[in-house]
Amino acid sequence: MSFKKAQSMSLNVIIVAALALIVLVVLVAIFTGRIGVFNKGVSEAGKAELVQMKIIYGDCQPTSSAEGQFTTEFDQATSTEAKELAGVKFKEEISRCKALSGEKGTCESGGCKWD
Repeated sequence: MSFKKAQSMSLNVIIVAALALIVLVVLVAIFTGRIGVFNKGVSEAGKAELVQMKIIYGDCQPTSSAEGQFTTEFDQATSTEAKELAGVKFKEEISRCKALSGEKGTCESGGCKWD
């Protein structure tokens, strides 16, 4: 009786390849989950920065869309300088709205919201 070595070699290669594929899938699942946690943390950092800035609001405040734009820019910033720039731009918007805080009509016609 004669056994063919090529068949057993082929079967070994298939088993090793299947195990390697399973390991890769597990690693991708682990790292994908970690990246989601990281993104969530970055998003929460932008919201925390916004809450800090809301402390200096007056009666006339930036609109929700301006707040959303700041949060988006802050979250997407890849460097400290870019985060600072987003903060400076939003503080300028806060100052612009504060300058319009004489009365509700002036505030709202200037593109801000009255609170």
